[in-house]
Amino acid sequence: MNSLVVYMFLGASLAAPIGPVKTVLLNTGIKRGFFHAWAFSLGSVAADILYMFIVYFGVGQFIESPLIKIILWSFGCFVLLYTGIENLLTLNKVEMSLKFGKRVRLRTSMLTGFLMSLMNPLTIIFWLGIYGSILAKTAGGSTGYQIIFNSGAIMLGIIIVDVMMAFLSSGARKFLSVRLLIIVSLISSLSMIGFGLYFGIQAYQALF
Repeated sequence: MNSLVVYMFLGASLAAPIGPVKTVLLNTGIKRGFFHAWAFSLGSVAADILYMFIVYFGVGQFIESPLIKIILWSFGCFVLLYTGIENLLTLNKVEMSLKFGKRVRLRTSMLTGFLMSLMNPLTIIFWLGIYGSILAKTAGGSTGYQIIFNSGAIMLGIIIVDVMMAFLSSGARKFLSVRLLIIVSLISSLSMIGFGLYFGIQAYQALF
């Protein structure tokens, strides 16, 4: 039981830092509410589970291919730059979206979360690096059931943090003024653009 708590805490601590995926999650909660933010996080968790299986079954070396890395860095750069710039261009519509609600299907938010997490190089680095190391360390002295339980505890920690972020971001829109919401959206947009440029630099450096 203590081991499960440790792994759950590990998952929560790894999910807590504000990276590109969490930035979009918070922005989604502010603009569209809790359910869209939660759907986005479910899509992100689905991508995490996919990578967990990839690493578990030993095909992680395929992702470490230089060509695949360049593709992932480049795609991450494109998605984050596009999303960040689009948010900047629609800052003046924040008030309208609060009053009338932007009609976006939940499955669209879920698909966005899945694709962003799937193509996020930082997510891949985590699952190949940290989770791969955990498997290497525990595989020798653990049963298959223990590895499954430990992996489930990591995912539970990630889900708890995602729910908290979705709740806080959707709750914030009720208490913040439109002006403050615009400022928050501006900061998150600039953050996405910053991550996008970072990914672009990594893709450029990987070419040479």
